[in-house]
Parts: sequence; structure tokens; C-alpha cells
Amino acid sequence: MVALSSVDIVGAGPAGLYAAILMREAMPGCRVRVWERNPPHATFGFGVVFSDQALDFLRADDPETHDLVTPRMERWRNMTLVHRGETVTIDGIGFAAIGRLELLDILQRRARAAGAEITYDCPVEDGQGLKGDLVIGADGLNSVVRAGEEAAFSPVWGQFENHFAWFGTERAFDTLTQTFLRTDKGTLNAHHYRYAPGRSTFIVECDPATFDAYGFAALDEAASARLCADIFAGALGGAPLLTNRSLWRRFPRLWCENWVSGNRVLLGDAAHTAHFSIGSGTRLAMEDAIALVKALCAHDALAASLAAFQAARQPVAKKIVDAANSSAAWYDGFAERMVRAPLDFAFDYITRSGRVDMGRLRRLSPDFMRRYEAAREGPQ
Repeated sequence: MVALSSVDIVGAGPAGLYAAILMREAMPGCRVRVWERNPPHATFGFGVVFSDQALDFLRADDPETHDLVTPRMERWRNMTLVHRGETVTIDGIGFAAIGRLELLDILQRRARAAGAEITYDCPVEDGQGLKGDLVIGADGLNSVVRAGEEAAFSPVWGQFENHFAWFGTERAFDTLTQTFLRTDKGTLNAHHYRYAPGRSTFIVECDPATFDAYGFAALDEAASARLCADIFAGALGGAPLLTNRSLWRRFPRLWCENWVSGNRVLLGDAAHTAHFSIGSGTRLAMEDAIALVKALCAHDALAASLAAFQAARQPVAKKIVDAANSSAAWYDGFAERMVRAPLDFAFDYITRSGRVDMGRLRRLSPDFMRRYEAAREGPQ
């Protein structure tokens, strides 16, 4: 195990807090300090969604956190896709969701109980003033730790085409649902799922032409929420949309060629982004933290442990990020695909990331595949 007397972590999101918990548990003699520029309960979005596979990693690597989080989650076994007003159920695709603030609250309390020191409302300008034996950049897309050594981390940037805004609503949906609409001004999609009793995330997405046709760029958050609630009134059952920094944006694509520079290491969105359509951003961040602490425990020297972390973790994360990029590219072109019949469109949707072949899909979603294959065969 690496002998560390102090660790500085920049960012108190899931990546930073979880790294603090694991560091303190593995190295109780190490001083772990977390620095966060925002107040304790400032967060973007409403709910965080996990696939069943994502929860499996947490159960295996950290049963204590798993047992704290899962009783407070909303869970469902199927997905729903709405296209041309027809509802298609895709069975066997399990998910769970929890409010982002609730997840952060659990991690904050665990980190403090483990002995980590968390300081809020404390911006770190570039990370260079931190004196810990190890400095962890868990400070998201706009990471100051990464920016402080940009050339060393070698970030590669891109951006997807669609615009999206992240809303909430006080209406519960039975499953994770995708509602696709064609209007006189263009095509839109809503990703919506409940994360607490009576509360759901509601993400609205559209292509650039539709964005311009509706004039979203000129609307403030409240006006955007009212307009989107009107467009998706059928899905919402007339419920309004709630805002929380619900600004229109395009999803950034980031991959750092290096996650390590000297005694500095990046985790989560500071190192890589994964499009929200596969629900893996928080999972990746927490798995990064697990892999880092395992590497620190397996080696005596810091440089060797960080090199081992990068060598082991990057290929695993890259597979998920590549799948997320494929999924995001599918959404960028969903308008053209909407000419397909609902079952064909649903099949195209569920295979969009390239990670699900026919055999696996028959095992995961037997009812959907029976319907799909029967429709493909046609009348005998």
C-alpha cells in the first residue's frame, strides 16, 4: 500500500465524495480533504439513474454504500418507448433511480463519518496550491485540476449536435420512458423516469432545426419549461415542468488521453464524459474511485499505483464511453429514423449502442423480441 499522509480532492460530487470514503476506509491514518466551490446542496438535474448492472458493481465492491442507497431507490423492470402515439414495452431492462441530492447527502454523511474533511463554498483556482501527497481532480467537466496541467492530461474535445434541457416534474412514471414526437416545427424526444415517489426527471431533446424553429435560444428557464410542458402535455398528463439550472446545451464529448500527471489524477467527468442516454456517468465516476483506491492499496510507490490505475481503468471506461458516444450519435439522428414503424423503431433504439446482439436481446427481452420477430415474419 502507498504510504500517504494527506490527499486533496477537488470536487464534492459523487466521484470526489466516494473517493474520500474509500481513501479513509483504506488508509485511516491519511488526512483526506475535499474542496468544493459550491454550497453543500447545489446540484444540476433531478434524478440519477443506474442500470441493474451498475448496481451489481456497487454490491460487489462496496456493500455498505449499496445497502444505504438501494432502499431509497425507485426501481422498475421494463422500458417504455412511445412513437406515433403507440406504446412499445421493452421487457427485462432493469433500472433504478435516486434523487441526485439524496445520493449526495448519503455520500456526504458517509464521507464525514469516515473522517474526511469537506469544505464547501471554497473555489480552488488551479489546484497548484494544494499540498497533498496526492491530488484528485473530481471536479467535473470544467476541472481546474485538469486545466492546471492541460498539456499533460491531453484532453480531446467534441460536441454532439442535439440540444437538451434537464427538467423535473411532480409526476411519477411507471418505467424509464422515451417519448418521441413530431410536431409542425420539428421532432423532439423526452427521456423521463421517476426518482422518488411522485417525482421524475424529464429531459427534453431536439435537433438544431427544431431548436431554432421553437425559438428556445431566446427563452429563459421558466418560459422553456412552460413551452416544453405544453409540447409534452400528453406524456405529462398536464403536469408542469420544474427547473433547476435547466439551460439548453449540447452534450460535450471529452476523453483525456492521460488521467495522471505527477501526483495528480482525474476521475469521472474531469477525465471523460458519457452521454446521459445510457445513464453511466455516475457509475463511471464511482468505479473510477474504486479502481484508484484498489491500485493505491496494491502498490508501494505512488507513481506505480497511478500508472497501474490508468492502465487498468482506461480500457474499461473506454468501452462504456464508446457505447455512450454511439448512443448519442443515434439520438443526433433520431428524426430520420422516425419514419420507421414503432416496433422497428424500438428495435433500432435498443440496439443503438452496438453492445446488444440478437441472442442477448432474446434473453433480456423475450416478450419484446417475440413481438418484433413475429411482425418481421408477417402473416403466414
